[in-house]
Amino acid sequence: MGHMTFRGGVFPHRRKRFTRDGELEEYLPKGDLVYPLLQHIGGMAVPVTEVGERVLEGQMIAKASGDISAPVHASVSGIVRAIEPRKTVSGKQIPCIVVENDGEYEQYPATEMKPWKEQEPGEKIRRIRDAGIVGMGGAGFPTHVKLSVRNPKKIRYVIVNGTECEPYMTSDYRRMVEEPEHLAEGLEIVLSLFERAVGIIALEDNKRDAVTALQLAVLHEPRIEVRVFETKYPQGSERMLIYSVTGKEIDSTQLPEEAGCIVLNVETVCAVRQAFLEGRPVTRRAITVTGKALKSPKNLLVRLGTSFAELPEAAGGFAREPKKFVCGGPMRGVALPDLDVPVIKTSAGLLCMSRDYLFKPTACIRCGACMEVCPIRLLPVRLAELAAADKEEEFRRLHGMECLGCGSCSYVCPARRALAPTIQGMRKKLLAQGKR
Repeated sequence: MGHMTFRGGVFPHRRKRFTRDGELEEYLPKGDLVYPLLQHIGGMAVPVTEVGERVLEGQMIAKASGDISAPVHASVSGIVRAIEPRKTVSGKQIPCIVVENDGEYEQYPATEMKPWKEQEPGEKIRRIRDAGIVGMGGAGFPTHVKLSVRNPKKIRYVIVNGTECEPYMTSDYRRMVEEPEHLAEGLEIVLSLFERAVGIIALEDNKRDAVTALQLAVLHEPRIEVRVFETKYPQGSERMLIYSVTGKEIDSTQLPEEAGCIVLNVETVCAVRQAFLEGRPVTRRAITVTGKALKSPKNLLVRLGTSFAELPEAAGGFAREPKKFVCGGPMRGVALPDLDVPVIKTSAGLLCMSRDYLFKPTACIRCGACMEVCPIRLLPVRLAELAAADKEEEFRRLHGMECLGCGSCSYVCPARRALAPTIQGMRKKLLAQGKR
């Protein structure tokens, strides 16, 4: 177990047994592929193709629109049938490129480049940008921006977040068990940008097989080590993980680089390795398709743009009538009204629930449980009351903007009050107004 961990947190039922022992299986899409032009934080990508054009797998179909943006690449070969708004996981209509899959999977020629060890830092950053790599754990921040720190010599830790603390989700675990050398190679490439940094692959102690595989993979890598931490939610939150690894705390206004850290997701680091050693951009990702409503939950390698509606059939179909769909895990995932939305770079999983756990909230009993589990040591019940009353100034004075939105407070509340969603609603409102 790691030498330290954060205060608070919860221990939800993991439900990882459904998929943790199943190897990653490649899934080939059946319908059209839909590529939203906004799969990342920042500016929307700009189409570089047109309706009627045939594109190839790996071909750039939309370019980055600025420094904080990321290109989009086709994950199949086929004909561009439309460039139009389509519904996405966020619930919003976003401009998308629609490609009719021709089933040939003809690949665009891989990018030729000199060996990564001979490349200058600027060349490596450009390659990461051109490959469309973003934070694939959920945030979607363009990776080339994250790695372009003002002073690389101040970075002391490059942390790979392998904790995967969300219940049900196991796709990162399968990546680490099946391709530990790929993760090590990707991390080695990132470390080459930060001469004074060491690489830390952080895992929870319920992933012993992954720990063993990675320890063997980095046995001869002096700058990389594997660290194991307590299995606790939200261990994988960036701020909590930085504290667990370094003992340093940062607030919502600070970047990880101010603590001397870069934090990357497992899938992101594997994408870096693919970009440099295979010359391929991001066109697919590992996804956990799970839940009690499914017959055979699985971990799948899914091409971006695939409709979520196809994935339950790939997991054996429904064993019972699904009552709720969630993109991601049950703690921080997004509920889906239906499955007619595309898989994007930040889609980590699909949870198909056989029950919709709706509870009628009752009066707060002032038990203090929400305060005990809050990893940021906030007063969730008070903040939720202020948010409901639209008291912005007092909400900010009590540090409501520091809320992680992890849901730990809602999880333990005996009165079943929607504390985290209420707090996050106010937080998003203030951020939209430019207030922190």
